[in-house]
Amino acid sequence: MEVFRATNPLSWTTSISKPPSFQFSPNSQGFEARKFSLVCLSKENGSDPSSKDNQMVVSITGATGFIGRRLVQRLHADKHQIRVLTRSRSQAQLIFPVNKFPGIVVAEESEWKDNIRGSNAVVNLAGTPISTRWSSEIKKDIKESRIKVTSKVVELINDLQADTRPSVLISATAVGYYGTSETRVFDEKSPSGNDYLAEVCREWEASAVKVSKDVRLLRIRIGVVLGKDGGALAKMIPLFMMFAGGPIGTGKQWFSWIHLDDIVNLIYEALLNPAYEGVINGTAPNPVRLGEMCENLGNAMGRPSWLPVPDFALKAVLGEGAIVVLEGQKVLPTRAKELGFRFKYPYIKDALKTILSS
Repeated sequence: MEVFRATNPLSWTTSISKPPSFQFSPNSQGFEARKFSLVCLSKENGSDPSSKDNQMVVSITGATGFIGRRLVQRLHADKHQIRVLTRSRSQAQLIFPVNKFPGIVVAEESEWKDNIRGSNAVVNLAGTPISTRWSSEIKKDIKESRIKVTSKVVELINDLQADTRPSVLISATAVGYYGTSETRVFDEKSPSGNDYLAEVCREWEASAVKVSKDVRLLRIRIGVVLGKDGGALAKMIPLFMMFAGGPIGTGKQWFSWIHLDDIVNLIYEALLNPAYEGVINGTAPNPVRLGEMCENLGNAMGRPSWLPVPDFALKAVLGEGAIVVLEGQKVLPTRAKELGFRFKYPYIKDALKTILSS
């Protein structure tokens, strides 16, 4: 019997869905052994994705953002090679100083193609933050910043010779793709909505799907990412302190969230596992009503949850961007669950407790 083991890190998975099967057919000696492939991917399965033979070279746009910073830290800790694709070398070098992140390559736009060439993967996270005050100029930038960078990355990949292209492109998008609803449940097969954010997401994804067909493409529709040092939660906590921690708005809106560690783990897993392709929702498996989220936030902060935070207070901070919180959607990570992804924080109570105690 011959046993084969994958050596390409992008073909490794973190679990075996079922035991390998043995097939036998009669031969002159009674049986004929047939070859089978055994793929073991994680440390738990006896292999180490961060070992020298399995190091990836990953180019990342949006590396200086909320998710990107944590992803870089994770990849760097596992000794993968990282190429930060940025528009501001000085800003990136401040966030990733060479004494703490030795070996990281910081590349400005004119250098992107040379850095994408030979990379195993590209992770595209670039875009102006949505959880900010909107103006006509900001709304234009929210859309164009995503579409322009995604289009540029795809063009650079497509212009490369096939043997120097990355094997996978992971491109961020958002649950805003589905529109808003207090009653509907959305998964990866649900149609797009008809509001501004849905339009942004459709055009954003349309840019990504133009990548060469020999590149595995994953579009991750990300929910509200919860973490200590950024994202919507950082904007909500001061309002919560001011208004004694009650629900924001009616409290009946759906809040499709995900802990920062889980979205980073999902991206990391997608880099390694070729089964991750198409569309995957980057949300926790247990979305909650906004009132429940606020109650858990109040408990985690040791504050009462009786005086509601009025709509106007959030709009004063976020302007039209308050729609991200004030109007929600119930989005389920059906595909991630089918693939066996394990969420570290499936419940809002545990996620908020961990964030606020760290």
